[in-house]
Formats: sequence, structure tokens, C-alpha cells
Amino acid sequence: MKLVGIAGSIADESYNRKLLKYIASHFSREVDIELLDINDIPMFNQDEDQTESEAVQYLVKKIKSADGVIIATPEHNHTVPAALKSVIEWLSFNVHPLDGKPVMIIGASYFTQGSSRAQLHLRQILEAPGVNAVVLPGNEVLVGDVKNAFDSLGNLKNQGTVDFIHETLRKFIKFVKVINTIDEQEDSAYESEDLGANGTAETTVDGVDMNADDWVEQAAKKTNAAEGSDYVKLDRGLLTVNQLNYFLNTMPIELTYADENNQFIYYNKYLDTKDMLAPRKPGQVGDPLSSVHPGRAVKHVQQVIHALREGKTDLVSMPVPGNGPTKHIMHYYKAMHNENGEYRGINEWVVDLWPIVESYLKMTGKMLVDDPSNKVDASTGASAAPSTDASTGASESEAEPETPSKPDTDASTGASES
Repeated sequence: MKLVGIAGSIADESYNRKLLKYIASHFSREVDIELLDINDIPMFNQDEDQTESEAVQYLVKKIKSADGVIIATPEHNHTVPAALKSVIEWLSFNVHPLDGKPVMIIGASYFTQGSSRAQLHLRQILEAPGVNAVVLPGNEVLVGDVKNAFDSLGNLKNQGTVDFIHETLRKFIKFVKVINTIDEQEDSAYESEDLGANGTAETTVDGVDMNADDWVEQAAKKTNAAEGSDYVKLDRGLLTVNQLNYFLNTMPIELTYADENNQFIYYNKYLDTKDMLAPRKPGQVGDPLSSVHPGRAVKHVQQVIHALREGKTDLVSMPVPGNGPTKHIMHYYKAMHNENGEYRGINEWVVDLWPIVESYLKMTGKMLVDDPSNKVDASTGASAAPSTDASTGASESEAEPETPSKPDTDASTGASES
């Protein structure tokens, strides 16, 4: 994987550039990071367009050819340096190399906050219309007291800081793969995927407003739908509607159904909205998919659904960016077909895999450790010196199990499109 690193400082002695150099050198076996210089970039002035200048075009070409970008920002008066802001202005004026590009933010400062306010501001800038970068959520790398952070050889002294940077970089590598897997689909046919559900399906309920909060009640009345103690004959069973609800609402996963017309028509009430891993609201049922996804995700939703509809894949899955040591939430999207093999919509399920992994570790007395042969993905988190529960043989390690996978529709976290 090829990344580029940009230090947001033009100072001769920049600790943020030093931090980037350390990361590029120390983790070179896992990822190739090329440092880019912004010293020759002129201050932004839209009246004197420098887009085609050699300095700006150098950045544009390097960023476009990279899989992702790491930006290290100092903090000047609670915000990013003028030089870095000017660079981003040029990169969102007439050229847009950061559009859809995965970006990781890090930073160092003289004081204990470690450029936290500048990083927050930078995140907002990168997600602005016209920039549209896809910023790794959470996972803030904040190196404080930076004057004392490095030894004479340019290495970070604190092992805890090194380990945290390593863990965050691993997450970013997975994040980059997720975003770029989506964008690899060059075929523009996905754009025909109508998320507004303007067509019809065999089960479309005519005469009921899709966006009505009480769509379920209106549609049920319109179709004389079975309810309560009415029986429903299934492929391998006979259940009442009440029994179906009991059964589905006690599934330990969150289920969602979208039909072939891209209308969101069902989710199981396993948990209240506020407690769900992927929150759904009763009033959303019946809505077209365009109404239940943010604008920034529409392109990716179209790509995923189109791939499933056209049979390019039967299953799309991804871990949620920002998973931690005690959670590993996965989204799965499975194409559904009728008895004739015709596409009939999507079965989405969301599940936190960590309790399953944790139970396995406790039952077997095993633990999660780094795979020394896995130099790029680093797909398993390290279990550092865990103790063992004498009663169960369980590892008390809180390692993070992560597996690279295909993306879901909401992999993008960038700003709305301009």
C-alpha cells in the first residue's frame, strides 16, 4: 500500500515532519509512506490561479496516485497553520485530488493537548464540500510535549505512544482498503440504481406515501395484511404473525430488509433505536433508501446495491471504522433471490462479533496475538501479557480482532457532495 504524508508546517525544524518521518521509517515493513513538501506552495489567491503551477501539480499527482494520505498538523492559535490551510485551498479550487481520498490526521505540539483543537478544525475542513476527503473517524494521534518526545536518533521514547500509533495506522490501512474497494468500481452503470424507489416491485403497495411515518399501518390496511393470531405459511413452518414477530425480535442481530425497488420495508425491533448498533426509527419504514442514507453515502449505496443486483457479488461486508478493543461491529449485505433466481432485494444484518470472540477465548483459554507473517493487513490486534482466569482458562486480553473485508454502503464519512 502506498500512502503520502504531508506535514502542515513550513518551518525548517518541524516536529510534525519529524513525526511523519518516524512513522514512515518505523513502520516501513507494513506500508510505504512518501513525505511530500509544501514549502513551495504559494499562499492561496483565487485571483491569481496557481493550479497549474509545478508545485501544486506535484501535490495533485502524488495524492491522486496514492492509496491514502496522512496529514500531520501543528496547532497555531487553536487552528491549523496558514500554510496548510492554503494548500488545502489550492487542492479544492479547480482541482480536487482529495475528493474520496482516505485521510488520517495526526499531530504534535509543545503542550499536553497535542494539537487536538487543530485536528478537530482540520477534520471539518477536509470534510467540507469541494474537499470531500474521507477522514478516518476517531483514533486521534495527539503527541504532546513534543520537545521531549524524541531521542537523539529521532525515535519516539514512549513505547505506549509507539504502540498507539501502530494500532491507529493498522486501522487506517484497513480503512483505506474499504474506501478504495468501493471506488475501484469504474463502471458507471451503478448510477442508474434508483434509490428513490420510483419504480415498482411485485410487493409495492400503491396509493400509500412511502415517506409517511405510519406507512406500515397504512400499507397494512390497504393490503388487508395478516396480523396478530393470523397464520402465515412459510417454506418450512406455519407461524402466526405474532410468533413471527417474537421470533425475529429476539434474533441477537439487527435485521433490515430493502426490496428490489430500493424501498426500506422492514427491520426487527431487537433493541430500542437509541441502543441499536445501526439505529433505525419506526417512521423510516417504507421510505426509499435515498431518505435513510446521508447524501455523502448515496454513491456508495448505489455501487453496493448494483453489485448485488447484477450478481457481481452475493455478499458485501465490512467492519465499522473505529471499532475498539471490546467491540467489533460488522455490517453484512446479502442479495436475496426468489425460486427462479431473480433478485428480490437485500438482507442486511448488523452484529457485534466481539462477544462471540470473547466467549471463544474464555472457553478455550486462548488469546489473540499478532501474526508475525502478516506484514500489511495486521488483521489481528496484539494481546499483551494477558493473565488467565483460573476458573475458565480465559484470557483477559482485550485484543481487537479485525478482518479486512468488502465495504458496506456507509463506508464513506466525508462531507456532502458539492
